[in-house]
Amino acid sequence: MTTTFDRGAPAPAKSDQGRRGSHALRWWVLAVLGVAQLMVVLDATVVNIALPAAQRDLGFSDGDRQWVVTGYALAFGSLLLLGGRLSDLFGRRNTFIIGLIGFAGASAVGGAATSFEMLVAARVGQGVFGALLAPAALSLLTVTFTEPSERAKAFGIFGAVAGAGGAIGLLLGGMLTEWANWRWVMFVNLAFAAVALVGAVLLLAKHVTNERPRLDIPGTVVVTAALFGIVYGFSHAESTSWTNPVTLAFLIGGAVLLAAFVVIETRVAHPLLPLRIVLDRTRGGSFLTVFIMGIGMFAIFLFLTYYMQLSMGYSPIKTGLAFLPMVAAMVVSSTTVPSLVLPKVGPKIVMSVGFLVAAGGMAWLTQIGLDTGYVSHVLPALILLGLGLGGAMSTAFQGATAGVHHEDAGVASAMINTSQQVGGSIGTALLSTIAASAATDYLASRAQDPLTVAQSAIESYTTSFWWATAIFVVGAVITAVLMPNTVPAPSEGEPVIVH
Repeated sequence: MTTTFDRGAPAPAKSDQGRRGSHALRWWVLAVLGVAQLMVVLDATVVNIALPAAQRDLGFSDGDRQWVVTGYALAFGSLLLLGGRLSDLFGRRNTFIIGLIGFAGASAVGGAATSFEMLVAARVGQGVFGALLAPAALSLLTVTFTEPSERAKAFGIFGAVAGAGGAIGLLLGGMLTEWANWRWVMFVNLAFAAVALVGAVLLLAKHVTNERPRLDIPGTVVVTAALFGIVYGFSHAESTSWTNPVTLAFLIGGAVLLAAFVVIETRVAHPLLPLRIVLDRTRGGSFLTVFIMGIGMFAIFLFLTYYMQLSMGYSPIKTGLAFLPMVAAMVVSSTTVPSLVLPKVGPKIVMSVGFLVAAGGMAWLTQIGLDTGYVSHVLPALILLGLGLGGAMSTAFQGATAGVHHEDAGVASAMINTSQQVGGSIGTALLSTIAASAATDYLASRAQDPLTVAQSAIESYTTSFWWATAIFVVGAVITAVLMPNTVPAPSEGEPVIVH
């Protein structure tokens, strides 16, 4: 049976199916994987709202504050490919469970932190174990749901969790910080991990293999260093400048190492990332889709959060609640588009239209001002963004693992998370720099009274929204050119080409 975009992909091996027992248990497996994915994704944003409170409590400087966020991003982004390959070699269930336990342990340390160094170390630990957990979860989903209609629904739900996790993190962070204590944004992961761990032990099949695992050591070292350099370079650019010598050294060094990694992968017997995974047009287009979305989505969460709290005067909880319509729209499109629309029109059209709908929502946000309202200017934009990104994201998640060999499912899944993480790092640095320049340019020729300063902030937000609009339009064009329009094949038969 084949359920991929390309005919001839081997059926998943029975030894690591990711499920045990009856057909109905698959959906319980999805629930377990969804909880784990939500924990990893929301941790990228849940800490942001709690940072000021943590800073007051532990007494660290504004300059140090970024490391609480950057430490997680560096570890997570640079180790994802290694984590994905480890899940292929040593079993997805084993890797998933180790990732859960480690993530929970690091979260407990972070919640109990008595110093800045202890908190950053805990965040790095979360990133390390998140890099094991995230690709294992997606690859388990890939080998659990192999029937076409079920696969579409499962990837839709999983994509909704991945896309909405950032917004949910803002709401959860606001609630925990305002109603409890900043430490609970770390401790709450223990509850998520406990639920997922019980489900994993009960539901996931044990890994059985007669092959001795082999790891591409040179490729692992080089790509880890390359991804670290790229993520750190963009993070450093955000706090300094694009021409800063350290920024340039890390970005150029990361790019050179990435090129070296590609050469290594063509020459080693057991590559960390077999190039066949990314050179396939469907998978390559899906990875690019998630990468470009990662760049643009951070404009929504970052600058719209600033706007609602600083310009509209919303509390952290009210800000989080204001994002819920976007989450709802994302869930609706993620759960309906893959099963109802994708089989009829194909991934090229679904992704391109999704990008354009999201671009329309982002363009709507460029009309905000000091006296505009939520219902008239923010709400419609959030709904459009949720509908567009949800449909395209869930389709990309399904396409990124289409046609992969069973033994490559983990590293293909890791590429999805790597694309999103690196895209997010680039988006945060790029759009923050653009926003800061826009505010500076606005103030340069004007008297700096309170109203002018407030308006300069609006200028910085709208400029970043225009750039994000353009990024989404570019994404639509790239998808339309690159992606084939082959829908997932039925269980028996040829792939269907939509003209």
